[in-house]
Amino acid sequence: MENNQIDFFVISDSVGETARKVLNAVLSQYPGVQPIIHQYPFVRKQEELENILINAKEKNGIIIHTLVIDNLSSFTEKYCQTENIRCYDVLKKLVEDLSEITATKPIKRAGALHQLDDEYFNRISAIEFAVKYDDGKDPKGLLEADLVLLGVSRTSKTPLSMFLANKNIRVANLPILPEAQIPEELWEVNPKKIVGLTNDIETLVNFRKERMIAYGLSEETIYSNIERIKEEINFAGNLYNKLGCYVINVAKRSIEETAEIIIRNVLNK
Repeated sequence: MENNQIDFFVISDSVGETARKVLNAVLSQYPGVQPIIHQYPFVRKQEELENILINAKEKNGIIIHTLVIDNLSSFTEKYCQTENIRCYDVLKKLVEDLSEITATKPIKRAGALHQLDDEYFNRISAIEFAVKYDDGKDPKGLLEADLVLLGVSRTSKTPLSMFLANKNIRVANLPILPEAQIPEELWEVNPKKIVGLTNDIETLVNFRKERMIAYGLSEETIYSNIERIKEEINFAGNLYNKLGCYVINVAKRSIEETAEIIIRNVLNK
């Protein structure tokens, strides 16, 4: 084998950390080996797995896997036997012995060690959704969201969206300004899925002045002007009335409190 180079294919239906650590532990005993490590985490489809195995065969590689999903594990074993590929199932022997000793069957859930189940992937998807459709970036998200948050600046739209996303709720939020055009998509959304956020005028004045100072700017700007803020609050209030949506004043409320109100009074109805 030229230059002692070996291709290792680390395959997992989860993160693949276990197989990678086992491989690294073994390789530490062979300093002369030059490993080329191909890592394939979150393999959940047979078509994807087959392509990886074909690649391993072409490179005369070694398979190391922690596949616990039955059809993927058995497919890998049969394929490697047929194609004469070196294959090591890191978990198989210990799992079989424990099953025999305890007279119980393994749950065979991918990512059980790291809690990488469907709930985990749904949460990641919701977080990605919240980032993609934050601050009205794409009005199409309003139609796909589980919840739409509206509000003037400094009503906690973004942090609230992320908090709810961590509860697997797909949230799109839209800033409300008197001079900004309201996207047509908003009027197509079920009002029961919309929450209008508002705040006390004095609280908003203080928040916005603090924000300007943090940016190294003067606190006296149109952004923090009390008359301008009154105009924004009134415009938002009129819009909420037209929509017939649920309204929450976030003044003196934590993100957690506001989220609980939304879950209880909007999402659970």
